[in-house]
Amino acid sequence: MSVVIDKILAASPNTERGRPTQLSTDPKGERIAYASGKSIFLRSLDEPSLSKQYVNHTAQTTVARFSPSGFYIASGDVSGAVKVWDAVEGVNTKGEYHIISGRINDIAWDGDSQRIIAVGDGRERFGHCITADSGNSVGEISGHSSIINTVSIRQQRPLRAATGADDSSMVFLHGVPFKFNSKLGALHKGYVYGVGFSPDGSQLVSVGADRRIQLYDGKTGEATTQIGEGEHKGSIFGVSWAKDSKRLVTASADQTVKLWDVEAGKAVQTWRFGREGTVSIPNHQVGVVWPAGRSDDMVVSLNLAGDLNYLVEGNEKPTKIVQGHNRSITALGSSGAGKSQTFWTGSFDGRVCSWDSESGVGTAVDGQTHSNQVAAFTTSNNRAYSVGWDDTLRIADTSSNTFLGEAPKLSGQPKGTASTDGRIYVATTSGIDVFSNDKSVGTQATKDFTPTAIAAAGNIVAVGDDSNVVHVYSADGSNTLTKKEELTSSTSQITTLAFSPDGSLLAAGNSSGKIVVYETSSWKVKTDRWSAHTARVTCIDWNAESTHAASGGLDTNVFVWSLKAPGKRVKALNAHKDGVNGVSWSSGGTKIASTGGDAALKIWKVSGLE
Repeated sequence: MSVVIDKILAASPNTERGRPTQLSTDPKGERIAYASGKSIFLRSLDEPSLSKQYVNHTAQTTVARFSPSGFYIASGDVSGAVKVWDAVEGVNTKGEYHIISGRINDIAWDGDSQRIIAVGDGRERFGHCITADSGNSVGEISGHSSIINTVSIRQQRPLRAATGADDSSMVFLHGVPFKFNSKLGALHKGYVYGVGFSPDGSQLVSVGADRRIQLYDGKTGEATTQIGEGEHKGSIFGVSWAKDSKRLVTASADQTVKLWDVEAGKAVQTWRFGREGTVSIPNHQVGVVWPAGRSDDMVVSLNLAGDLNYLVEGNEKPTKIVQGHNRSITALGSSGAGKSQTFWTGSFDGRVCSWDSESGVGTAVDGQTHSNQVAAFTTSNNRAYSVGWDDTLRIADTSSNTFLGEAPKLSGQPKGTASTDGRIYVATTSGIDVFSNDKSVGTQATKDFTPTAIAAAGNIVAVGDDSNVVHVYSADGSNTLTKKEELTSSTSQITTLAFSPDGSLLAAGNSSGKIVVYETSSWKVKTDRWSAHTARVTCIDWNAESTHAASGGLDTNVFVWSLKAPGKRVKALNAHKDGVNGVSWSSGGTKIASTGGDAALKIWKVSGLE
């Protein structure tokens, strides 16, 4: 039996209101690189479900840049570390350098793929220039009095570099070694968020919070012309050149991306997101990249919600929108069967997405979503039910991928949800809420314990508590539950429960990493040997045959267990950075989906089941 990664349905890029997000593509325009959580993702633009994940950063990542050769990535994080690594497989760190004592905001490569400049928020300095293979210093980044937001290096000789900062200025540098040449501080009236040399090196552009698009001579750094005055109505967060060096695109907080003819100084196309005249903060455009090497002249922009929008000149609407999560995925559910199976994910920020299990395409659910962390999912009768820390039950129609209008309130903070016999049960800190026909029909108080987990099958509802006990209830078709049993084999707090599909077995995971399996016919222990997790078990799911179970834990690992050989297991170690929060078998029984703190949904192939 073995578990190997099949595909990584990548997380969305990190975004932050009022701050640009840097995007980068390889020289062929085939893949895009971006920071998400503590990882860097390299994602195919044409097949977004194909991606690589680099996990060697220990702090929140901020930026990733392809080298001009396409063979390496330089990535930075909030601790000031820059790592250079192999872009082909997403592993094999070539160099690790501590550049500044704070957040890395941007990185640029020279045309030889030998030197990098990293800039950001430091105490002693705001940036530094080093060789990529050894970390040797090859220049000094000076001239700014505040945080540097952006950097670009001219790809031709003589080498030049430019930086833009919070001090409203653009500094021009000569190299190599790079050293201060001039500072232009009177043009921009606000933070400078983006600078970029044209691919032919003849021009340089800077953009910023004052909505100004300023052009300079690429060799001397002298200011030439300003274009598009008054066109953008919000801060410009990103700028990127076309490979012909005659056009560029800008992304702004006014919810637009504009394509410019540089020589004419005019916008030749505007893509607007959200309805005209309305303010939609999630549609703030915070990053943009124009991939070189492509024949279709496509532009990719990023909004504050983390959506990647594929834009082509002549089309008013995006040709494709790639959606996902850019916060920890805290809940996973499944609906449908076979090729029509859908996975449901909910994240720390309340976003809910559905994922086609075949294509791996993710779509954010339309309508009013949770305003806080999503805690759990259950599905029943073409409905997906999610509960969140906003203490509501949200109901999504699985066919239209839309939240229905009503959102019943819960009696307390939810700890889990389950469905059986047409009823939805939610374990909360106050008791067990019961819903029928999407309406609340009562709450069964649990005065002698506080629920921590819930599962249901047939006419049985199991509820775990904080004193290591599983309470078994009979659901007789009414809105009340009758207690039948108390299972006391666990030595730690119950953290997750799961019935097998045939209802014959109940698996109970606890806070110390152990799983106990009970036979529901007698409530005797079937096995207590599933104990390889070294931290809290967060999720368990059974395969369709009720012969194997998958589990995930805070120890970052996914295990597959066998009832036939309870002492054996197969493992996917370090499956998700910062912990696994959800597992689900595919209906075919040969794959497992998992989610976790890295905001990614991963599909694993399972082979050799005994």
